[in-house]
Parts: sequence; C-alpha cells; structure tokens
Amino acid sequence: MNPLTPSTRRRPRLLVALSALGLALVTAVINIPSTSAEATTTPHATAAGTSTPTSGTGWLAGRGIADVTGEPLGVGMMGYADTSQFTEGLHQRQRSRAFVIEDRASGRRFVHVTADIGMIFSNIRNDVMDRLAKTYGDTYGEQNVMLTATHTHAGAAGFSHYNMYNLFSGGQHEGTESAIVDGIFRSIVRAHDDLAPAELSLGISEVDDANVNRSREAYDRNPAGDKAFFGERGTDTQSTTMSIRRNGKLDGVINWFPVHATSLPTSNKLISPDNKGYAEYHWEREARGVDYVTDSDDPGMVSAFAQTNAGDMSPNLALKPGTGPTDDPFKNTRIIGGRQYQGALRGTEATQQELSGGLDSRLVYVDMSKVEVGREFTPDGKVHHTCKAALGAPFAAGSTEDGGGGLPIFKEGKDGGNPVFDLISKIAYTASPALKACQAPKEIALPVGVVGMVQQKLPVQLVRIGDLYLVGLPQEVTITSGLRLRREVAEVTGAPIDHILVNGYANAYAHYLTTPEEYDSQEYEGGSTLFGRYQLPAYQQVVSELATSIEQGTELEVGTRAGDPAYVPGTPATVSSDSLGLGLHHGDVLTEPSASNRTGEEVKAVFAAANPDNDLRHGDTYLSVERRTGSGWVRVADDGDWSTKIRWATGRSLGIDATVTWVPEQAGTYRMRYFGAARKPLGAGLKEFSGTTRTFQVR
Repeated sequence: MNPLTPSTRRRPRLLVALSALGLALVTAVINIPSTSAEATTTPHATAAGTSTPTSGTGWLAGRGIADVTGEPLGVGMMGYADTSQFTEGLHQRQRSRAFVIEDRASGRRFVHVTADIGMIFSNIRNDVMDRLAKTYGDTYGEQNVMLTATHTHAGAAGFSHYNMYNLFSGGQHEGTESAIVDGIFRSIVRAHDDLAPAELSLGISEVDDANVNRSREAYDRNPAGDKAFFGERGTDTQSTTMSIRRNGKLDGVINWFPVHATSLPTSNKLISPDNKGYAEYHWEREARGVDYVTDSDDPGMVSAFAQTNAGDMSPNLALKPGTGPTDDPFKNTRIIGGRQYQGALRGTEATQQELSGGLDSRLVYVDMSKVEVGREFTPDGKVHHTCKAALGAPFAAGSTEDGGGGLPIFKEGKDGGNPVFDLISKIAYTASPALKACQAPKEIALPVGVVGMVQQKLPVQLVRIGDLYLVGLPQEVTITSGLRLRREVAEVTGAPIDHILVNGYANAYAHYLTTPEEYDSQEYEGGSTLFGRYQLPAYQQVVSELATSIEQGTELEVGTRAGDPAYVPGTPATVSSDSLGLGLHHGDVLTEPSASNRTGEEVKAVFAAANPDNDLRHGDTYLSVERRTGSGWVRVADDGDWSTKIRWATGRSLGIDATVTWVPEQAGTYRMRYFGAARKPLGAGLKEFSGTTRTFQVR
C-alpha cells in the first residue's frame, strides 16, 4: 500500500496540498530533459575469483528482537496519508526481528531484519549500517545486510528524510526515527551475540484464505502463461518458512507470505503491527511464552513474518477496507495473522529440505531514473529506457480496497484522471517524446523525481542461503512482477521457482512495481509505478546480472548509496504540557476498575498521565496487569499483549488521561498498574511516576 494513499476523510486539506504541489511542479514537468540522453546501463560484473561460494558443512545462526515502537500520541500515521489519522494510543508494540546467519565453511555472514514498520527508508538503512560499521568493522556491509518492513499501516510516521512521505505527518519526527534506528540496530546486536551452531531447513505450504487480488482488472491483462501459475483466484498462496533449529529445538523461523498489512483501516489510531505482527506475537508470546520485557537477551523463540510480492495482495477479503472475513477490523487482524501462523507452522512440520551449499550475496545501487533496458528483457524486443520518477493520477485516487479511496476528483484507470493533470501530461509528453515513450499512458500528477521528493538511486539485492534465493527490492511488487523476477533467477541458477522469493520493502522505498501490461491499465498500482512502463524489465535486467555474478563467482561494483536529502523537521507534538488539575498527581487513578468482572469482558481504568512520547519505554511497558498468587503479584499482561489497549487524551485531569483496557481470560484477583515519565518544569528533565488501581475480581 502506498504511504500516501489519500483518504476519504479531511479531503479539503489534502486537495489543497496536492493542488498547490501540482501547480508548483508544472514548470518542472515542462522542463524534464530527454531520458534517452541521460540513459546509462546498469553496473557490469568484473572478474574476481575470491567470491566463489564454498559448500558449507553447517551453519551458525543468531536471533534477536528489539522494540521499534514510535511516538504513540500526536504523530501522523504512516500508510494511508489520512490527515486526521494521528496516533492516539497503543494496541501492540512494534518490533524488529533480526537473524544473523553464517556459513561455517566460508565464514560468510548474512543479516536479515523484519521490522514491524511501514517502510525501510534510505536514512534508516544508512544510519543502521553506519552503526554496524562502528561496532563490527567490515563484518556487516552493504551486500550482506537486508533490512525489510512488514508494511504495517498502523505505526507512527515522520521517519523518512524524503518529504514526500512526511507531507501528511507534520514533517520528520526525531523520536520515531530514533526509535526505529535504535531498535533495528539493537535487534542485530542481539542476533550477533546469539550466534550458535544451527540447522537450517526450508518448508513450503499453501495459505489460500488470507489474501485476495485487489487489482484484478490490471492482473487480467497479463499473458495466460503468467496467470496460469496463480490459478483462477489470481493470488499467490505460497507460504515459505525457513526453520532454525539449535540442539534439535525449533527456536527461530522466517516466513514469507504476500499480503498487505492493512487489516486495520484509516479509522484506527492505535499503534499496531497489524496482521503480520499478530502472527509473530502469537507464535512467540501465546504459543511459546516469550516475555518481551524480561526475555530480551534470550527470547527462546523468534518468528519473523516477512513480505514477498504483496503489491496487489489485500487482507480485506471482501475488497473493502476493514472487511473480510468479518466486519470487525481487529478481529480480521487476528484471523488473517492466525492463518499466516498456521501456514508457517505447517511449513515447519511438513517434509522439509535441509539448506546446504553455502552463502552468498550481492547488492548494487542503480539509478532507476536512467536505465537502458536491453531488448532481451523488454516485451517488444526493443531497447527502452526508464525515466525520472512520476506519480500518476490513479495514485491520488488511492486503493479503494485497502485505503478507503482517495480524492473524489480522481479514479483508477487510464481514463479516470483529472483534466488539469491530463493537460500537464500532454504538455510534458509534447515537450519530451522520450518521457511519453517511458511514462505513457500515465497521467502525471506529481513529477516527484524532478524535485527530489523520492529516492531514485535504489539498492537491488540478491542473497543465496543454500538452496534459497531472496531478491531484495525497495518496491511493492505485484505477484506477476515477482514471478517474472523469480524466473530470471531460476533461468540463471537452475534453482526451482518455489525456492526463489522476492522480498519487497527491502533496504529503501520506491512505491510500486507492475508488469508493463498492468502498467497500461493505470490502476492504483500502475499509477504508483514511478519509473515508467519499463521499470520491471529494468529490474529483471539487474536481477539477472546479480544472479549471474553469484553463479559465476564474480564481483559487482556496489556503487554509491543515495545521499541524504534536505527534509522538513517535524512540528511540535499536539500536546505540549504535562501539567494536571489542582490537587492531582501523575499516576492517580481517576476511574477504578469494576470490583467484579467476567472473563471475556473488558476491564477499564483511567490514570492521570503525562505525554507518553516523553519516554517510549522500549524494553519495558506503560502498563502491567498483575494477578495475585500465593507468592505475590505476577504480571500477566502488558502493553505488548493483544488483550490490552491504551488511549491517551485530554480529560478529567485537565492534562493527559491514559485509558487502559484489558480483556481477561482467566478468573482471579488482579490489579492494574500504569508507568510514565513527566517533564519537570523549566526543562529540568523527566520524573518517573506510576499508579496502581485497587484490586478487582475476575470470575
């Protein structure tokens, strides 16, 4: 899902923003230079025998989890670009899950990270890589680290340095950006420290009830041979699970399955890792008893649910936001996540293939705005070029299946734009026939590449772990685009197609990747394919070169990573004071829980709190639900659990109230506790506080 899908709510402000931006860019569009004059080829391999893989006799593997939860109050949320969707609370914490894998024969390592965030932006990757270099030297570098996102649309935004992604979040927010960088780095450090002898194996299962094709009109334009691969439903149902066993015990998995993390719609204002986050939580916490507060160094089980080619795969089975299988988005989050968990579990229990044959990786930075694409990769057998990034009018229409729809003046489809943008396109295409050859039939709404609002020099990665190949792309890849990329790797390496995966949302972000046939339809996904009709063939060319390099044992020039653009700092939080009404203290209980409660029914308490953004309490919790036992009080739930929610708002305290809810499943005697930090007067730092309710019964 594109991070700037306009919503159906607060349209006037969004319309003004887009209109002003569009008018400001008209001159830039007219002056776009000819793409053919700029075109360059992708990097070429150079001979280097030192890169030849050595067959491994075993593996080392390490696992790590760390918190990446951003600011839970007053920050715009990443994903839907709804100008009224600002964080108001916390349902479940977002986490980064890292795996370090080493081939013991060659000593080569690879880091795979799955973070419960919307995207990996280049500034996030660059900061993490710089910290790794300072800590470990050249052990972890550009080529052997893959950072990926689950693409949840229920997290705090403002962590990109490209202004395109901060337009609707109040600018860049240092607190959230730091939380993400710190958490990803910390998860890798923990995985590094956790390295131990391991067995790696691959299991494949099918999950046929957790996704639906949300762009069927575009998908149906693809050739019959492509569509036959996915069957009548037009969905990718392959669930691939890499199991990590140490001392005979399953203590880590990475699952890849394509579905958007958009079970929660724009009306949700609670931070959540969405359906993939629930799958991770269920396996770790509910099935294996991991305590995220006390087990940070040795969690016992780490389960990452990563993305593949999810560009046109929606979890909303009824093809409306927040619907299917039920009309309750939170129930749907749990159901779709649970189905992914079951598919991954089957992958660990089915006949598995032991991974062997060594480890290798390649990454190159490619300027996707000026790639010359050879005729062997293009649909018509002619040389074509990519061009500077541009978003089409269908982008402004939004994905009606996941985002709730965009502005009423737009609709998906190449004939559904706005007369103003149609005129802009005609002027631009007349001025630059090369641009028309690249971008048509797109109606250009925003020429974002001309003014540097998006990243155009992008990392493309290929990793081999034994018999498993991962194509790391900074794109939202449709299933047919993914299939063609997988076939390129298969043709070069001879690997079976089901052992080759496209891991989207990897290392950077550059919107969508559609086939040329899908692009011509100019549905939402095609309008959001930045670099024109031949973007996928350009990626096929690069991926083929990466696969050839790995197969032949040659090296590639990595190139230089994208620089850090100028960005707009974030606006102050909506709540600026931690003061309370006369006679009140932070931590005071304003509303006590009912004295008697039933299992399965919500228990609620309200505390006099402070701005939770003061201290994000990573590795800790804002709340604790405790049960009385013979030996004292025992924590049974915290703010990372499915059963709890916190909402912050101005209320009875005349400051910030924290409303805590919990749904109990077991009878007993309980209490709730709340923890926070309030700002001292005159900027003198923070003061920790806590509050505790009376005891209450659950029957």
